Amino acid sequence: MSKLLTPLEFQRGRPMKNRFMLAPLTNWQSHEDGILSDEEFRWLTKRAEGGFGLTMTCAAHVQETGKGFPGQLGAFGDQHIEGLSRLAEAIKSKGSLANAQLHHAGMRSPEDIIGQAPVSASDDEETGARALSTDEVHQLRDDFIASAVRCDQAGFDGVELHGAHGYLLCQFFSEETNRREDEYGGSLQNRYRLLEEIIDGVRHNCRPDFQLGVRLSPERFGIDTREAVEMARLCLNDDRLDFLDMSLWDVFKEPADEAFSGSSLLELFAGLERAQVKLGVAGKIGTPQLADQAMNHEIDWIMLGRAAILQHDFPKRYAADVGFIPVPLPVTRDYLAHEGLSVKFIDYMATWPGFVED
Repeated sequence: MSKLLTPLEFQRGRPMKNRFMLAPLTNWQSHEDGILSDEEFRWLTKRAEGGFGLTMTCAAHVQETGKGFPGQLGAFGDQHIEGLSRLAEAIKSKGSLANAQLHHAGMRSPEDIIGQAPVSASDDEETGARALSTDEVHQLRDDFIASAVRCDQAGFDGVELHGAHGYLLCQFFSEETNRREDEYGGSLQNRYRLLEEIIDGVRHNCRPDFQLGVRLSPERFGIDTREAVEMARLCLNDDRLDFLDMSLWDVFKEPADEAFSGSSLLELFAGLERAQVKLGVAGKIGTPQLADQAMNHEIDWIMLGRAAILQHDFPKRYAADVGFIPVPLPVTRDYLAHEGLSVKFIDYMATWPGFVED
């Protein structure tokens, strides 16, 4: 049997029935106040029904002013618990783990969406972002923790902390965007401190079997690959965590940093020593063949993004035929609607070159 079809045990909580995770995907589908919409509900539960072992929400913002895109799911207030509960229950009823991704866009919060200047680790002239005060950093930490508690109360199996793709936690990690002089700036240890404190708070305030993961990315947005490797190593040996999700853009590409040339990003991170923390990867895994190729390395699962958009039942198709041929791009709007995407989500996908037929 393919490794992709075998269960995966975590330190905490329920096991995944297979090694397919739905990637957290921007989709513009929820209500502007962060309340879960029927469109968002349909999109996610259809993937759970399609056989994904873990179904993850899009990035759910932990502060109202941390919104990164229109129609973003929220977790910043108790008003969101009812919708989150409905979603978690439905995902789990399909045999999938339910996970929420927690997020703050930081300097990537559009001013016309949040109604004020965005915030970041330090002032940023290009985006007009202002630096958070130390007290505001503490409030941000507490709001991440409070959002995790809401997801716990809503019945989710766990949460993932979004520390990738140049969003606010990533802005703290980067020496380019973090020029602070307090305990959250300077050394990598200090720049990593906010994530450490959030991890500690989630672990102490949520139920003992609540699963906790982190998403990191190794390049772009001012991230130094050497430091990304060190942060990944810290996560992989942190007993408070259950999994590390490495978003690699393209799992098979070589690192941009020439110091790591000669191996793929997948090989670089799969080769790190780890304790009980599980490691998964995302990045242009679009066919059964590429899925198998990725799993031939020392990783525990794969995340599907575009492939899951195109075929909600990719895991079930793979189980029936490991050599099935995915639908080619571009696809019609009617096809995507049949796959559970709303008009708003399809409009978003139309901004991706070559995805939606004109």
